[in-house]
Amino acid sequence: MITTKPVLILQLRPENAISDSEYACFLKYSGLRAEDTCRRRIENIGIPGNLDLDDYSAIIVGGSPYDISTTEDKKSSAQKKIESDFNRLLQQVVTLDFPFLGACSGNGLLGNYLGTRISTKYGEAVGIVTLDITEAGKQDKLLKGFPSQIDVLLGHKEAVDTTPEGATLLMTGHDCPVQMFRIGENVYATQFHPEGDAQEFILRIDTYQNHGYFEPHEADDLKKKVLQKSTPYAQEILRRFVEKYYC
Repeated sequence: MITTKPVLILQLRPENAISDSEYACFLKYSGLRAEDTCRRRIENIGIPGNLDLDDYSAIIVGGSPYDISTTEDKKSSAQKKIESDFNRLLQQVVTLDFPFLGACSGNGLLGNYLGTRISTKYGEAVGIVTLDITEAGKQDKLLKGFPSQIDVLLGHKEAVDTTPEGATLLMTGHDCPVQMFRIGENVYATQFHPEGDAQEFILRIDTYQNHGYFEPHEADDLKKKVLQKSTPYAQEILRRFVEKYYC
């Protein structure tokens, strides 16, 4: 009998409400059911050293309030363990070209592993941004048939400065040039949140309003702005990823 392997969802958010909401959005927009996934909150339990990729169909990684560009002396022990665990995992993922989709923090962790500088040079305020799909992106299996520009939800203090060596740039933006890239054929990262929607971002605005993403007095205006548009193509990326690799 052929058994379908679950999708491994790795989360890095210490706030229970945000973590649960993010997970619910991953399910909603990917088409997965909870029983189709293995959910691990890495900030609590880390990534097991004996984790076997053969047990899973693919990996999806969410965002977090941690910044890779923070100086080592200011990183918590939890953040240091997260980064160490991911470097170990990503060595396997990249070597095996294992299906992987990292969003926001997942993007930074992959870029950092690949040796690209992470800095605050290309940080972006919380909101909806219109991005351009590159010529290579128009041929990619997750983006093929999309319009040349799509709207996404994002908000980040740091980003990769350049496309990692050997990677293919798939989407770019005016204020942050590396918005989506692929290494190999199956390893993806997005600076934006394909699982995001307006209600999810309103919750994040309330939760992170004192974390330096924006000035606290801007919160109400930001909530209004994220309600102005939907981001169906960004969410379609998540659905296509699961459709392609969940087996």
